[in-house]
Amino acid sequence: MIAEVIINTIAKELNKTYDYIIPNSILNDVKIGSRVFVPFGTKKIEEGFVIGLKEQSQFANKEVLKVEDSILTSDNIELAKLMSKRYFCNISDSIRLMLPPGKATKNIEKRVKEKKASFVYLKKSKEEIEIDLDENIIKSEKQRRLLMFLLENEGIYISDLEIITDVSRSIIKTLEKNGYIEINEEKVDRNPFIHKNIERDKKLKLTKEQQTAYNTISKSGFKEFLIYGVTGSRKDRSISAINRKCIKEK
Repeated sequence: MIAEVIINTIAKELNKTYDYIIPNSILNDVKIGSRVFVPFGTKKIEEGFVIGLKEQSQFANKEVLKVEDSILTSDNIELAKLMSKRYFCNISDSIRLMLPPGKATKNIEKRVKEKKASFVYLKKSKEEIEIDLDENIIKSEKQRRLLMFLLENEGIYISDLEIITDVSRSIIKTLEKNGYIEINEEKVDRNPFIHKNIERDKKLKLTKEQQTAYNTISKSGFKEFLIYGVTGSRKDRSISAINRKCIKEK
C-alpha cells in the first residue's frame, strides 16, 4: 500500500504529494488524515499528512517511518484541498488550521501530550469470580468488596475505584497479581470546557436607529435594502434580528 503524503511546510514548491511505501508493521495505523514522519531529501526526516492511499506507485522507493496520530478525517483532508484552491495556500497550511490547540507546532517537545490514565478491568470471567466469592476462596473483605463492585462496574478509573470501594492501591495490585483483574493504560480525551461555566448569550437590545431599520425592513416584505452607517455602528445587529424573524416564520 502506498501513502500520498503532503509535507508540512510553507514552501510553495513543496505543495504536492510524495509517494511512500507503508510497511506492514504500521499498515493498519495509516489512514487518510494520519500525521506521519517520512524521509525527505538527504538524510532528513520531515513531518507530513497522508491525503491519499493507493495500491502502487512507480515513484515510491522510501517507507513511512512512523505514525504520529490520526486526529484528522478524510472529510478534513477534502476540506483542506478545497481551501488550498480557494485561498491559494498550501494544503498543509489548511490542515494545520484543523489541528487541536497544542498539536499544530512542528516542535514535538512543545506539543500537548496525550493524557493517559489507568483503568481496571476483570481478567477472569464473571462466573469464575462469582464462584470464588461464593466458596469463600477470596477471604479478604476489601478484596471481596472490590470484586463485587467490578462485577457491575468494570473499566473504571483506578483512582475512582479506590475512593468508591475504600481500598488501597496495594489491594488492587494484589488482585492483579493473583490474576483476577488487569490494569490498562488508556488515552483520556481532554475537554478544555469541562470546568468552565458557559452561559448562553442574552438577546441584545437594539438601539433606536437599529430598531428603526428593523421595523422598516420587516414591514416591507423583506426586500433588498442598503443600510447606511459608520464603521462600528453595529448595522449587522439589525440584520441578525431580521434573519431570526425570517427563520421563525419559515
